[in-house]
Amino acid sequence: MEKKVISILIICLYSFPFAYYSMYQDYANHTMIGYLLMIVATSLLASFSKFFCNSIPLIIGNVISGIASCYFLNNLAGNEQWSGYFKPLTASQLLVLVSLINIIPQVIAFKIAKKKYLFN
Repeated sequence: MEKKVISILIICLYSFPFAYYSMYQDYANHTMIGYLLMIVATSLLASFSKFFCNSIPLIIGNVISGIASCYFLNNLAGNEQWSGYFKPLTASQLLVLVSLINIIPQVIAFKIAKKKYLFN
């Protein structure tokens, strides 16, 4: 029962639109801090997923975060204003690219947590 509750909590935390928030911070404030926060937050969630549960919350959470980011980008952001900012990619293409690249540090954090979990 405890693992299910922790899994649901991790999925809920993953539901934040990390890729959209990072792109918004880049566009609005001309800063890359949003991308750094995204990498740190999702890597921590991936390691918590390994310590307390398994990889299912990691997969479901990334899918939900990607869907939420697409929703915010297409419905709430001035997507036409962003189209010239992220050249040579469109905002939608960059969103997909950022979401996919963000999986790499999560897998690394998951594997590190797995090794530490096995040694303890």
